[in-house]
Amino acid sequence: MSSAAVADNQFATPTLDAESSSILQSVSSHGGYAYVRMATLAAAGDSRAAEAAHEMAWEQLHSGPWHSVLPVWPDAYSMSCLHVARFHCRDGEYKEALRVLDMGLIMGGMLLRGDLDSAIQIISAKSRGGGGEREGGKWRLVEDGEFNKAEVLRVLPVKSLTCKLVAKRSGLSLEGFLRDHFLAGSPVIISDGMAHWPASRKWNDVDYLRRVAGDRTVPVEITQLRNDICIPDYCCAGGGELRSLNAWFGPAGTVTPLHHDPHHNILAQVVGKKYIRLYSASLSEELYPHNETMLFNSSQVDLDNIDEKQFPKLHDLEFLDCILEEGEMLYIPPKWWHYVRSLTTSLSVSFWWNNDPGSSSMSS
Repeated sequence: MSSAAVADNQFATPTLDAESSSILQSVSSHGGYAYVRMATLAAAGDSRAAEAAHEMAWEQLHSGPWHSVLPVWPDAYSMSCLHVARFHCRDGEYKEALRVLDMGLIMGGMLLRGDLDSAIQIISAKSRGGGGEREGGKWRLVEDGEFNKAEVLRVLPVKSLTCKLVAKRSGLSLEGFLRDHFLAGSPVIISDGMAHWPASRKWNDVDYLRRVAGDRTVPVEITQLRNDICIPDYCCAGGGELRSLNAWFGPAGTVTPLHHDPHHNILAQVVGKKYIRLYSASLSEELYPHNETMLFNSSQVDLDNIDEKQFPKLHDLEFLDCILEEGEMLYIPPKWWHYVRSLTTSLSVSFWWNNDPGSSSMSS
C-alpha cells in the first residue's frame, strides 16, 4: 500500500492486504456469499457495507457454542472490525474506532492481530492528541491523607485486625520466598517488590489513565497499561508458567466475597488500600462451600453479615488478615480462602501461576 493510501485510510493493514483474498475465499467455500459481497464493497469504500459485513460476522460468532464456530469466522470478524474502524477513524470518531478494534482483539482470530494492534496504537495517539506523557498529574485517583483505622474497623467484618496479621517481608529473595512461603504454603506481604514499576508512578494520575486507557474496552493484559507493570520474579517459583494476569479497578467499598482460587497468586496493590482476610485451605469444610459445581470455590458465608446459627463453625476459626498498602504485594497460596474489601479507590493487579507445567495455558 502506498504512503498516500495509508494517509487516506488512517492506518496500514499489511496482513489484511496480503490475506484478504484467502479469507474471503474460505468464507465463500462455507457459504458466506453475502459476507464476501459486503466485505468486498467495504474494501472499496462503502461504509454501510462494512457495517453489514460486521453484523454478519458477529452473528456467525454467536450461531452456537464457541467450539462449533467455523475457524474462518473469527478472522472474518477481525477483517470487518478493521474495515469499520477505518471509516470511524476517517470521520474523526476515534473512540468508536477503538471500541470496534478492541472487540476484534477479544472476539477475532489471531491472523489479523498484528494489524489490530498497530491500528490501535495509531488511533490511540490520535485520540489523545498525540501528546506525550506528563508526570505528576494534578488530579490523583487517591489523595494522600491520614488513614483513619478506627473508622475503617467499623465497616470491616467482626474480629478484623485483632488476630494474627500476615507476615511482612522486605528484600525477600527468590530463594527465601521459595523456601519460607511457596513450599510451606504460607502467605506473605512483600513490601518492596514493585517500586520499579512505571505503574507505581503513573496509575494514580487520572489524566494519564484517561489518555492511555480511557477509551479502551479490553483487559489490561492487551492494553498499553500492560507496559507499566512487570511480572514478579516470584512467579517463576516452582518452575511453572503464568496462567492469568488481571487488573482490578473499583471504588471504596468494593467487596470480593470469601472464595479460593486454584493457582498461586500474587496480588499487587498499585493504587489505594485493601483489607484482605485469609483462611487456610485446610479449613475448607468449616467455611461452608457451596454444593453447586459452579460455586464450589465460594463460601456460603457472608463475612459482612455472619449468621452464626446457620454457620456455627466459623466463629472460632483462625485466620490471617492485613491492610494491603499501596506498593505492596500479597502472596496467596493455592486454595487459601480470601475475602477482599477496597478501603479506598483501588487499582491492583493479580498474577496467577501454577507449578505444574502440564496444566492449562495462560488465559487472556
